[in-house]
Amino acid sequence: MNTFSDPHKIIAQLDITPNLHIADLGSGSGSYVLELGKKLKGSASAKVFAVDVQKELLNRIKQHAEDQHLNSIHIIWGDIEEEHGSRLRHDSIDMVIIANTLFQVENKVGLIKEARRILKPGGKLVLVDWSESFGNIGPKNSKVISEETAKLLCEEHGFSFDRTLEAGEHHYGFVTRKF
Repeated sequence: MNTFSDPHKIIAQLDITPNLHIADLGSGSGSYVLELGKKLKGSASAKVFAVDVQKELLNRIKQHAEDQHLNSIHIIWGDIEEEHGSRLRHDSIDMVIIANTLFQVENKVGLIKEARRILKPGGKLVLVDWSESFGNIGPKNSKVISEETAKLLCEEHGFSFDRTLEAGEHHYGFVTRKF
């Protein structure tokens, strides 16, 4: 098992087809966005949205995407914790990824509600986060959100549990569906 979450291995566990519209809320350095862009390279209809509040990180993702000719990647500066903060249309996205982000946001309910708002009915929410504090890497113990708490948060806000993902030794991951 990997010590840290590996976007390549996690994405390999998902059913990624060439026509999907995927949003990475809290895209950070872009590891998931860029991996998805590579997987969907050559698909004219696929779209991968990198949504983050940090413009400098979005600029780096944009540059990497351009350098690698990953045309499906689109950059959105937005506040993922607020309603309509992602700037994406209601019921427009097939899959939302929230990776290593839940522990960082203050308005966790707002984030989950925004994911639900933009997902199509039956759309998937993929959540990956730290299961524990690991030395000086990752969140402090007080910031770790347990897998059970994360699942309950999703279930309380319109998602049903689908399946668990293999996410690494210090992470958990799961897929839920919007109902």
